[in-house]
Amino acid sequence: MNHSTNSRYGSGPDAPESTSTTLLQQVKARNPQAWQRLIELYGPLVYRWCRLSGLQREDAADVVQDVFGTVAARVTGFHRSGKDGGFRGWLRVITRNKIGDHFRRLKGRPRAAGGTGAQARFREIPQPRDPSSDDASEREDRLLSHRAVELIRAEFEERTWQAFWRIVGQGQSPAHVAEDLGTTLHAVYKAKSRVLCRLRQELDESSE
Repeated sequence: MNHSTNSRYGSGPDAPESTSTTLLQQVKARNPQAWQRLIELYGPLVYRWCRLSGLQREDAADVVQDVFGTVAARVTGFHRSGKDGGFRGWLRVITRNKIGDHFRRLKGRPRAAGGTGAQARFREIPQPRDPSSDDASEREDRLLSHRAVELIRAEFEERTWQAFWRIVGQGQSPAHVAEDLGTTLHAVYKAKSRVLCRLRQELDESSE
């Protein structure tokens, strides 16, 4: 991502703390770059849900498009509500409904097109896994975090990114990182804070 695109998020190189609105808020404002970023961030997760529900690759890709079509139409009306009222939960409900629509269309196809064998295979398709379990939630968190880290990497100068990654990603001590990068401990902590702040924004964890 180039710097001009970053500046439209209010998050150019080394200045994520200047961002005053979340990704989701900018999506609601019909910012095209924010919308593309939302798809890049959450698309792999929606695709994963589709595949876990038994969809083949091509069908899963089609459902992903349907999901984000619905998100585009309804996102301005989305508001957080309660513990499970976050964007990911809302997206999961839409995805589950679209998967159900796909299976219903499959079940409703004329028998001549697939015969009784096709109907039997439909009945054997597993239901979407319950994503509320701790293991599933942790896997989703890791997937989203990994994807978000990939997406924001280009927004930071190398030294800022190295300070963050070597502390958070590699577990090195801040003092060692500061010495190795030839900077102060305060600068290292500030760099880490900047990247973490931007990461939280990318994951839409800040309140609206």
